[in-house]
Amino acid sequence: MAVRMVSQQSYYADKLAALKDIFGAASIELTEHTVIVDDRHFPIVDDVIVCLDRSRWPSTLRRQIGEAAAPSSDPDFAADIQFTFGEEWKTFDTILKEHEETFRSYFDLIDLDRLQDQRLCDLGCGMGRWSYFASEYCREIVLVDFSEAIFVARRTLRDRTNAIFIMADVLQLPFRNDFADLIFSLGVLHHLPRPPLPEIVRLSRYAPKLLVYLYYALDNRPAYFRAILNVVSQIRTRLAAIRSARMRSALATLIAVCIYRPLVGLGALLRPVGLSRFIPIYEGYRNQGLTAVRQDAYDRFFTRIEQRVSQVEIREALSGTFRNVEISTRLPYWHFVCER
Repeated sequence: MAVRMVSQQSYYADKLAALKDIFGAASIELTEHTVIVDDRHFPIVDDVIVCLDRSRWPSTLRRQIGEAAAPSSDPDFAADIQFTFGEEWKTFDTILKEHEETFRSYFDLIDLDRLQDQRLCDLGCGMGRWSYFASEYCREIVLVDFSEAIFVARRTLRDRTNAIFIMADVLQLPFRNDFADLIFSLGVLHHLPRPPLPEIVRLSRYAPKLLVYLYYALDNRPAYFRAILNVVSQIRTRLAAIRSARMRSALATLIAVCIYRPLVGLGALLRPVGLSRFIPIYEGYRNQGLTAVRQDAYDRFFTRIEQRVSQVEIREALSGTFRNVEISTRLPYWHFVCER
């Protein structure tokens, strides 16, 4: 995907006060291709403010701007994750009818009607599918991603005027404390090169409320679910090394058609007798179309193995920092709200 440097004056000209507040800056200045935050100069590319350290820029962006900096060797920077999610959301770049239902499942613990005067932040926004719906309820939304998916998100929200787009790393956010009223990070933090639960504690400085989704440790499932996951993880480890876009797309389709769909079909057959809950992946995919299933197969099989957490681990790790931790009993497991 090509990125273009174009005039940004028209998009951010009326957002300088918001940017000044988000960054906690004493001064802010907008030029044609740059926003100057105090003494920091951040390029603007396709309405995306690039706050990512230059050594962490994706190769496409580095070539476009002519940046010669060597790629980062920092162990806290997951270059493979950046590549995978950038490629995923360039491949699956369309809002689907299933996405709104999934959005409402994630936000079941949030009173959407109370967001109208709030600033939200979508941390690890991908192609912006959740922000697309959340932006209808809030005053302002800040989308953050460290991959080229952020440029896809800009296109996804091309008709929104209350969105700000930032290319930045979750581990190196350039914002002031409490810059947002609510941060949501859905399916992101378990891919960090650090344990995710302490990172939630660290992120609490940026907003009084966080909505988070982390892959569950199958702690509410039979033991054979975990045995199957162990086998599948061995396969995923090998597939994640594949870099060919064509090969990834073909394998995602094959997995969706030959594994996901048959399991969902088996679950549907067993549902009348109350046994569908014993079929892996049935509950999560029974209402999903083929495109949504292909996207999830791509996400699961071409991303480095994630860290998984149990309900007990969530409560033990977060109860000392947050006055309230509410874990939803609904799919997807586990998504939860933390309030300071």
